Amino acid sequence: MVLGCSDCCSHTGYDAIGNTGPRFGVRHLQCILVFFGLAVAYALRVNLSVAIVAMTDSNHTNPAFPEFPWDESIKSYLLSSFFWGYVVTQVPGGYLSAIIGAKYMLFFGVLICSCLALLTPFCALTGGWKLVVVLRAVQGLCQGVIFPSTHTFLSKWAPAEERGRLVGYCYSGSQFGTVIMLSVSGYIASSSLGWPSIFYISGCAGILWSLIWIYLCASTPAQHSTITPNERRYIETSGQLRRPSDAGREEFAAHQKLRTPWIRIFTSLPFLSLLLAHCANNWGFWTLLTQIPTFMKSVLGMDIKHNGPLSALPYFAMILLTCFFIWLSDMLKRNGSSMSLSFSRKLFNSIGLWLPMLALLGLGFITQGSANAKLAIGLLTLAVATNSASYLGFHVNHIDLSPNFAGTLMGITNCAANVMSILAPLIVGLIVTDETNPTQWRIVFYFTAFVYFVGNLVFIVFGRFTVQPWNNPSSRQTRAVPVDGHENTERAPLIDS
Repeated sequence: MVLGCSDCCSHTGYDAIGNTGPRFGVRHLQCILVFFGLAVAYALRVNLSVAIVAMTDSNHTNPAFPEFPWDESIKSYLLSSFFWGYVVTQVPGGYLSAIIGAKYMLFFGVLICSCLALLTPFCALTGGWKLVVVLRAVQGLCQGVIFPSTHTFLSKWAPAEERGRLVGYCYSGSQFGTVIMLSVSGYIASSSLGWPSIFYISGCAGILWSLIWIYLCASTPAQHSTITPNERRYIETSGQLRRPSDAGREEFAAHQKLRTPWIRIFTSLPFLSLLLAHCANNWGFWTLLTQIPTFMKSVLGMDIKHNGPLSALPYFAMILLTCFFIWLSDMLKRNGSSMSLSFSRKLFNSIGLWLPMLALLGLGFITQGSANAKLAIGLLTLAVATNSASYLGFHVNHIDLSPNFAGTLMGITNCAANVMSILAPLIVGLIVTDETNPTQWRIVFYFTAFVYFVGNLVFIVFGRFTVQPWNNPSSRQTRAVPVDGHENTERAPLIDS
């Protein structure tokens, strides 16, 4: 049964909207669709990473399919070309999702990327690696809109009281898609289907998801045809104070086109601290995932790149710990904890960045040996898995700071963070001239740990978790808005009845 939102009158003349909503409603269906959408998107992103092993060494998979003489230099172009396009459409994706709707940006982003995946084997056979590089760059352009559009979408659909939980569950779909692709691709390539089916299966999955998405999804609760009035009211007024005379005005405000306050955003200290935290996170996360396998192979003599299930282990652990951290956050709220929203965000962000930092420091002391190789795998898994706590930290902070421009903020920070993802392996290449030298790797681990430390420290000191004044550039007055049960401030015009 759908539970309505209860009103209680306050002496200020406003109705405080109750903190209860349907246990399972349309908003949860939307989030399930986002979960699988991000799973498909990441499957499309990593499919070449696992297929390229079979494409260049058919003796270890199915020799009945073509093999390509691509050396390591060509492979690096193929694997990095996706990010050439990915960083370009981050900011436009967030901006456009606020104008034409996140539903359509996600639909076209996944659909076009899926169709291109189906063409990958054809391009490899007819145009060689250069045509595949172009195709992957275009796929990156398509996927660059996905994270910013997802943030825009969740800013409309996630009630304030459920924001951290729903954001965490949705974004764990990216790890789910990675786990599935890494785990099954090796078996697919070795089967009678061969390596082309890796692209065909992931592409068809993306097209199927796109058709389901366009039919069941809406960019906002107001645009959804089957949502109940109670649930819509709960989402749109969640955590807010509202006068009875303001009823019906939210939809009018939603159709107003707000001008993006670019200068105020880039001069906002809370946003800049969020930007640094996101960059530090990506620097450390991608250093872990891209360089640790090389360290383990060169120093410890253990190759995990060609072991699909072992490669998927950190991502699988990340999914489990995401659920744990969400449960822990909810339990602290249910038990009447006095933990503020600010402390909660900083606590989980510290877990997500400083525990991986400690794991990196531990990796710096590991030397050759089978026992140490297992310890290294454990530390790598721990570092990647605990990073999931940041979903309840900086990852949701874009919506905290500005629900109206959450997609644009995510576009800016994710663009800069992915530049870090590109630079990190290059910096490692400058430091590590001898891959078998553990001392050089120790420098890499210590430097990355330092980046983690500074990024989270700045976020703790300068991060803010209230709606910023520039969220509504045309506003004239400020009112208090409790978020997640704690007071927030939001700029909004108060219209007399």
